[in-house]
Amino acid sequence: MTGRAATRRAVLARSAVLARSAVLAACALALAACTSGASGASAPGGTGQPGAGMPADNNPALDTGSSLGGVRAPDFRLVNQFGQQMALSQFRGKVVVLAFVDSQCTTICPLTTASMVAARQLLGAAGSQVQLLGVDANPQATSVADVMAYSRAHAMVNQWDFLTGSLRQLRAAWRGFHIAAQVERGMIDHTPALFVIDAHGRERTVYLTQMNYASITQAAQVLAQRVSGLLPGHPPLASRGSLAYISGLTPAGHVTLPGVGSGSVTLGPGRPRLVVFFATWVAETSDLRAHLLALNSYAQAVRHGRLPGLVAVDEATTEPAPGAAAAYLKGLGAPLRYPVAADLTGRVADGYAVQDQPWFALISATGKVIWKHDGWVGIRTLEAAARRA
Repeated sequence: MTGRAATRRAVLARSAVLARSAVLAACALALAACTSGASGASAPGGTGQPGAGMPADNNPALDTGSSLGGVRAPDFRLVNQFGQQMALSQFRGKVVVLAFVDSQCTTICPLTTASMVAARQLLGAAGSQVQLLGVDANPQATSVADVMAYSRAHAMVNQWDFLTGSLRQLRAAWRGFHIAAQVERGMIDHTPALFVIDAHGRERTVYLTQMNYASITQAAQVLAQRVSGLLPGHPPLASRGSLAYISGLTPAGHVTLPGVGSGSVTLGPGRPRLVVFFATWVAETSDLRAHLLALNSYAQAVRHGRLPGLVAVDEATTEPAPGAAAAYLKGLGAPLRYPVAADLTGRVADGYAVQDQPWFALISATGKVIWKHDGWVGIRTLEAAARRA
């Protein structure tokens, strides 16, 4: 077989893998609705290969990756968050972890970037041989300021290069990697794909990020193990954990979470409750301070006995630093009149079927979700919805 024929077969193989991923995506919304709306968890399309002996134990929220066979990655030229010209080919000699990320995403993309950083940290000193790259997958927010804002919000400014360019340039990059990116009913939908490219510029593995908070650490471990296998000496990971399925903590059961700053907060059946999930990086796309303080008026109505109690839950697994939420709340300039807890593992978000940040869930006294809403909502509308309980 000639080299050209072999290359064509590899390209077709990559297309087939991503086409299969797209079928799975269509079944469970794996085209990630990033700026608002819900993106359900899709079944993984993994071959098990990149886990290098680490089976996912049938974890439906963990994509163990699909082999791309070593086809040469198509080159592109874009600019990073500092406005510097960059080409994919300039990173020959390093293993590249390349993700397609919406620069204004509030759903699945923060899970992707969190797993990328965690994976490189697991590699220890060998992480210096790994280049993290993002390519903007938002057709409407393509400026250098947009990719810098996302990078700042997620403490990624000096962790990666987040690339953007003209819409024509971005579409060419998307086509090269078979990425679908479109605006659908005001939402940005794109294939939530992450590629591992070896030091010779060959595509080795593709992953689809799942909308699951508790599996971020597991996804990082699978990714780090695959990258390790492409590095000289195959450096061991700093730590390993189980890749077994992690169940969510549903509203039907009681759970005690640490309070942000101090104390603890208990969730569970017994009385109706309104829970709002958020993360501090939501401030990139909305006036988080104003929205959190506005909820004080809802808390006032709660004290008068007219509405279910309000609890805010910080989604700590996607925060840029462990103390981000406490520091943010301290800087609000006014106290919140309702408790704020930290979901340190993501199991509460998964159990409450959180699909966006922010995400509201009205829970009945019997522990059932009777109303949910993605994105901020006016206080009057919120109060009207809460009276359903």
